[in-house]
Amino acid sequence: MNTQHVSEQLQDIQEKLNSITTELAVMKRQREEMQELKNDLTLVAKDVFQTVVEELEDIAPFVRTGDFMHLIKRVLRNTNNITDVISKLESVLDFAEDGGPVAKELFNDSLRKLDELDRAGYFEFMKAAKAIFDNIVTHFSAEDVQSLAENIVTILETIKSLTQPEMLSTLNNVVKVYQNLDADQVEEYSIWRVMKEINTPEMKKRIGFAMHFLKNVSNEEINN
Repeated sequence: MNTQHVSEQLQDIQEKLNSITTELAVMKRQREEMQELKNDLTLVAKDVFQTVVEELEDIAPFVRTGDFMHLIKRVLRNTNNITDVISKLESVLDFAEDGGPVAKELFNDSLRKLDELDRAGYFEFMKAAKAIFDNIVTHFSAEDVQSLAENIVTILETIKSLTQPEMLSTLNNVVKVYQNLDADQVEEYSIWRVMKEINTPEMKKRIGFAMHFLKNVSNEEINN
């Protein structure tokens, strides 16, 4: 009975030794890994330090030792300002994030509107109109444009008068009559026939209108 008890104690001791051995092996492996990491970090730190030294050598002629301390002091003195700037930047970023969908929708609406204008032919029209303006710039001098600017009111008044319904109707009738005339089919008129035609009531009325028109034009020129 005692022998069995001793055997159990020895087995328990052996298991504890195995557990301790395993723990020691894990600790050793971790220590080795930490040592490797330390060595790697040391090498990296040396490389970084060497790089910083080399970079600082380039700016050494332009920087004094006290400049760094002065910079640190200024940063510390303006901590509140820096904090305010960061807060404002965060607000801007929040606004940009919130307004992103709206801006995207506006952008898409603009693209759709431009596509509609393109389909309607506005851009082709503008391209063709550019040729018109090119011809105007080519054929008119700066003096011509200045003269146009000085007389633009008179020109617009004239155009306004020409676009009145009765004036447009009269001009349209004149154009239609001219288009329907065939010079090759017009009969020859002798002096006596001309005199006979002039003596008709219709021609007398037209001649009276022409004379009245010319007289009024002459009076307007005199008054101006």
